[in-house]
Amino acid sequence: MKKEKSIVSKIFSWIFIIILLFAIYKLFGIFKLNYFNGFVKAEATMGISKFNRDMDIKYNEENSYKIVSPEQNDAAFYKEIEVEPNTVYKISCKVKTENVVPSKVNTDGGANISIIEQPEISKSIVGTEDWQTIELLFDSKNRTNLKIGFRLGGNTGTAAGTAWFSDFKLEKGIKSEDSNWKFACFIFKNIDVEINGERMNFSMTMSDIESVKSNMQRFKTSCNSLSNGKMKLSYEIYEIDEPITTISYSDEHGYYIDPYDINHMIEDIVLNNEYDYIFATLRMGTTEKEIPVKDWIGLRKYGLIRNWFL
Repeated sequence: MKKEKSIVSKIFSWIFIIILLFAIYKLFGIFKLNYFNGFVKAEATMGISKFNRDMDIKYNEENSYKIVSPEQNDAAFYKEIEVEPNTVYKISCKVKTENVVPSKVNTDGGANISIIEQPEISKSIVGTEDWQTIELLFDSKNRTNLKIGFRLGGNTGTAAGTAWFSDFKLEKGIKSEDSNWKFACFIFKNIDVEINGERMNFSMTMSDIESVKSNMQRFKTSCNSLSNGKMKLSYEIYEIDEPITTISYSDEHGYYIDPYDINHMIEDIVLNNEYDYIFATLRMGTTEKEIPVKDWIGLRKYGLIRNWFL
């Protein structure tokens, strides 16, 4: 009788252990699905987007970071990091999208990398796309801390759909010893946009175009002269007939030409060449009316020396 009780007790003990192990396994699975490795979840309109780690759709063995926005929203995983002032960085990741729809065309709404609460943002992926690499180059300027976001949304637009992010990297630039600088100058002959209900339609004249070409040659000569021959500059000029049909705006920067306003017209050229700087030239007004804009800058060449968090 005692032997039978002992066997029954052992059976119950094993059953309890099995149930406990199963419960631990399930809890660990839940933990992995909701462990964001120090990332903060944020969204513009609370309660719309869902955030989790996906163990089924992933780029490698690590669970991907997944954002689902059934409606238009601006949602992101972000992490605050320390950076060195006046230093160039490159952030990259893998991204996969499903039915991502921006709120408006020619905006930065989509799956992207961005610096939260700052204007820097990468190319945005829309539609349904398999895993691909996206990158963001930026200059830290006088900043020492930044919030790096992996985002389904944008600065000038929102997005709906699903995005997965993986393989995050931060790479720090090093000073380039190359004295050869390569520039691209895009002459946009026409702009046709609407601002506050008023049509702004301007075209460059032949005199405008010749002035740009002359100024680029003067710029090349001046750079060589002012640097005592240490800066060797070359450039290529592209004339674009297709009109610019959108223009961006922010309270801080006013009206300006954002990469998303012209990207579809120059992307193939840029991707097939390695330029240090890009100039976009166009007529923004006449003596009768004009569009108020501000200047924008680019980045110098960079080298890569370290990786970032997983």
